[in-house]
Amino acid sequence: MNSSYVVAKFGGTSLADYPAMQRCAQIIHDDNHVRLVAVSASAGVTNHLVALSQNNISADERQSHIDGVLAIQNNILAHLTLEADLATVFSQTLAEFERCAAIISTSEQHNDELLSFGERLSSCLFSQVLRDVGVNAQRFDVRTVLKTDAHFGKASPNVAATKQAAEAHLVPLLDDAVIVTQGFIGSDQHGRTTTLGRGGSDYSAALLAEAVSAKSVHIWTDVVGIFSTDPRLCEKARPIAKLSFDEAAEMATFGAKVLHPATILPASRAGISVFVGSSREPHQGGTWIEKEKSQHPGIRAVTQRKNQILLTLKSPEMLLASGFLARVFTILSESNISVDLVTTSEISVALTLDNAPNASRPELDQACLERLSEFCHVTVENNLTLVALVGSEIQLRQHEMNLMQVLADFNIRMICHGASKHNLCFLVEQTESDAVVQSIHRRLLEA
Repeated sequence: MNSSYVVAKFGGTSLADYPAMQRCAQIIHDDNHVRLVAVSASAGVTNHLVALSQNNISADERQSHIDGVLAIQNNILAHLTLEADLATVFSQTLAEFERCAAIISTSEQHNDELLSFGERLSSCLFSQVLRDVGVNAQRFDVRTVLKTDAHFGKASPNVAATKQAAEAHLVPLLDDAVIVTQGFIGSDQHGRTTTLGRGGSDYSAALLAEAVSAKSVHIWTDVVGIFSTDPRLCEKARPIAKLSFDEAAEMATFGAKVLHPATILPASRAGISVFVGSSREPHQGGTWIEKEKSQHPGIRAVTQRKNQILLTLKSPEMLLASGFLARVFTILSESNISVDLVTTSEISVALTLDNAPNASRPELDQACLERLSEFCHVTVENNLTLVALVGSEIQLRQHEMNLMQVLADFNIRMICHGASKHNLCFLVEQTESDAVVQSIHRRLLEA
């Protein structure tokens, strides 16, 4: 197997229209190591598909969203003449989409089928754009190889089955053509379409890179790498040239939206380097994420994740008790609620939970609260933001103690440090979080 393979992934904004697709095609044309390309739906398409998956919209609204998808595809198609093989697949996929979109269903299986059409259509169009710049491109249905469980809406990959299928059906094609396939989607053991969750195209690319034993995976987006913070908040935010897997995982988990958090898992498992760059400015460089430990100890970035819940559980029973935390986490687990941060005292425990729109985990529901209330006093606080300082070997050294001076101006609800050498996290009021990030970046990262 050729270990020099590169897998490239292009996001929705990179494939938004014909000129954008041309820029991406030139990137592939200029790098003959890229043998496998995973594409997202063109920008705007997935939003229409998500709206179509709701069963409470009117017939007129439904038709409007169907027309919206068709308009985005047709605006690109107007610049292309699809060759026979692609024209056949595109026409068939479009007809399947219109049939599927007309069905009103609450089935998660149906919704996954519906949501898959964005990537299935864009892969046809981008294959032709590649051919038009002289690249021998072949479209490939990723559902043949990317195998998952049947958890529709947020399926988990079957890594062993995916690798076996890729070696049988995908790897033999890579030496003769650039294979264009879809991100975000897969299939279960019965061949039913599944999705990996919103933003899962990055994850797909890394899983495919692992399956074909690639050297690296290139994530092409609309920014020049991963920045020290959101550049929309801080003018002096700067791209970071190199991150370790641990640092990148912390940044993605705690709010950096450039990279899907799960992307790091297969890359780290297989030792595959990850590059993040801008398809608009491919020659401006970007961020490399590699296994090597960072040579830059200390704080390297500050991120934020809004819409957090602080759940505080207090009970005298906790004093010298051995089963209190086990009972709490059993209830949360049975409610499919994942906890991010935990702090404890003698008789209380404080937990943070994600309550973001479209979050993969559900909101804290009443049934769960009632079960917890049976043995402890429960307090729930909303509208909080988790701010994370990310880096390597973070310790509160003298220059980092400036952080305490910054935070003195704000209402801090919780601080968590020590479980990881790669982050220091705290909760603030959501109305203050932008100002907190700006103050921290100015004091600690712009010096």
